[in-house]
Amino acid sequence: MSTLNRPKSPHTPTAIKKGEKEDSIWEKFSTLGRKRGTREVKKLQEEGKYAIDSPGSPNQFDIPPEDYALREHEQRAVIDPQSINDPEVLKLQRILIDWINDELAEQRIIVQQLEEDMYDGQVLHKLWEKLTGKKLDVPEVTQSEQGQHEKLNIVLKAVNHTLGFHQKIPKWSVASVHSKNIVAILHLLVALVRHFRAPVRLPENVFVTVVIAEKNAGVLNAQKFQEQITSEYDDLGMRCEKDAFDTLIDCAPDKLVVVKKSLITFVNKHLAKLNFEINDLNTDFRDGVYLCLLMGLLGGFFVPLHEFHLTPQDVDQMVSNVAFAFDLMQDVGLPKPKARPEDIVNMDLKSTLRVLYSLFSTFKEYA
Repeated sequence: MSTLNRPKSPHTPTAIKKGEKEDSIWEKFSTLGRKRGTREVKKLQEEGKYAIDSPGSPNQFDIPPEDYALREHEQRAVIDPQSINDPEVLKLQRILIDWINDELAEQRIIVQQLEEDMYDGQVLHKLWEKLTGKKLDVPEVTQSEQGQHEKLNIVLKAVNHTLGFHQKIPKWSVASVHSKNIVAILHLLVALVRHFRAPVRLPENVFVTVVIAEKNAGVLNAQKFQEQITSEYDDLGMRCEKDAFDTLIDCAPDKLVVVKKSLITFVNKHLAKLNFEINDLNTDFRDGVYLCLLMGLLGGFFVPLHEFHLTPQDVDQMVSNVAFAFDLMQDVGLPKPKARPEDIVNMDLKSTLRVLYSLFSTFKEYA
């Protein structure tokens, strides 16, 4: 039987030639590994094992000598290999790999290992273009390490901008992604899944164990901590189940126009008390200002202007405004919206309609 030639991802692990030593998982994650003399490595290994295996350390595990080779006051994070092999972590990786492969199937790109296929920015570049429908002006293929860094830097800037990281610092960086840090890569991909509401169910409350090693006064100290990759999600990272608004948008655009007019009329009757008026449900609510003011009017209370950004300057402030409006909704007894603040800011019409219809249903008697 003949076998089909499946397309390969831009970067796949090469086979290990005879005589070559396969890199350990620690060599893959280490970003600052250096070669030391045999005697120095042995001494550092003993120091490291003593620090980690000494009383008070949670569990003993084996770390290669090169990961103990730290300069004075240098700090390094390494990952407990047992946590990487945790069933929930493996499940999360499998789901993310399948999602990427589904998104990029038309481009014949197949991801097999996240850390090996995502580190140079090539797959991430194609994934961002597919999810956003935009084009990024970067070289298709970069062979040199410097070229990979430069491309990854451009791609991550675009990704971070899309995800709204204008002031906040993300849990990934060019250095961590390029060094194949699986924790950073997982954080990045989970953020993309959440932002674009990918139709996948992420396992909740996934943690990995990270060891922070630091050398002070010639002695290596190590501490373990739990890094949370996923938490609990109301929507489980999935697109909302189909409801009346899906049907209106997909099948009855004429009725959708009527619904939008009714909601605009309802909103303007209240905003008129402050001499405001909206015309477009999709764009006029994206910065959260009208939503905050509307909640005060509907709830019969004054919303202090210092509690939200009256003239938001960036996406972060818009998201903060919408999140604050959602809190006000819960304060007046409404259920927490299924939409995320980011959905409103990103002008997702269905999410905006669902939020406003909830207000209309509750307060229409006061219109």
